[in-house]
Formats: sequence, C-alpha cells, structure tokens
Amino acid sequence: MIGSLDSKGNLRDVRKAVIISDTHASSIEDVPAAFRYVLKNVDLIIHAGDYTSKRLLDELQGSGIPFRGVYGNMDPRAVRDELRAEEVLEIQGIKIGVAHPAEGGPPWGIERRLLSTFRGMNVIIYGHTHTVVNEVKGGITCINPGSAMGKFPAPYPSIAILKFPELRVEIHRT
Repeated sequence: MIGSLDSKGNLRDVRKAVIISDTHASSIEDVPAAFRYVLKNVDLIIHAGDYTSKRLLDELQGSGIPFRGVYGNMDPRAVRDELRAEEVLEIQGIKIGVAHPAEGGPPWGIERRLLSTFRGMNVIIYGHTHTVVNEVKGGITCINPGSAMGKFPAPYPSIAILKFPELRVEIHRT
C-alpha cells in the first residue's frame, strides 16, 4: 500500500507528497478546486499548520490519503489536542522536520530557528509566513508552500508537491 507504515513507524512507498499550509479555512470545500484535485492524487498529505477549523483537519484525516500535520499559532484547541507542534517523518530514508511554528511571532528568522530545532534533517517544511520558499540551505531543503487560500500577505494561493526520492519540489499556484 502506498504510504503505509513499516515496522519502525516510518512511511514507505511514498513517491509524491502534497505540502499545504495556512489554509485558514473551515472546510476542504473552501480550498481552490485545483488544489482539491491534487490532494486526491498523492501518496501523502502534509499540513504545516493554521487549518483554523477542526472540520478541515477531520476532512484531511478522513480523506483516505495518509496524513501528517502539525498545528499552527491560529489553530483552535480542538486542532491542538489532536496534533503536535512539531513532527519528524522518515520517507525512503529521508528525514523531514515539520513545524508551523506553533508559537507564531514575526516571520524573520523562522528558517534559522527551524534549522537549529531540526538538526540532522534532510528537509524542513514550515508555514506561518504565507510566503513560498523552495531553497537549499546548508544542504537542507527548506519548503514553505505559502498559503493554500492566498491569505495576506501571500500574493496568490499556493501549495507544494515534494517528489521522492529525488526531493524535487514543484510549487502550484492558482
């Protein structure tokens, strides 16, 4: 099965993951149709926080696609009770750190803080800034998919696709 777990709890057979963040939506139906299509055609959904509704989290978890996510600074208690502030995933031997970061705060310095938090990772996925990032820093791939809903200050709605094992990142926007 694509996206199933091995004996150590690591994801296996994942070839394509969608990375979504800062949805600030009450339901999956609020997400642009083009992105909903992408969500149905991946092996894994990774959400980097700020769902802002428990319903959206429930819909993603119940989609039938393996799901991993963290909560963000704008998420209600019902979302925070189900998710962690940080997650570490391993896919095909690739270590991935995921955070919003949950404490929020100013956008400057987020990558520096996360690079310190997630030492030894190959990839760091984060949200909060609503700004698309696809850069390699010190050998670590840093990905921020932007805001799936295009919420300010995002100039447009966006998500990212991460392909394994080559770590190819594609940014999709509407």
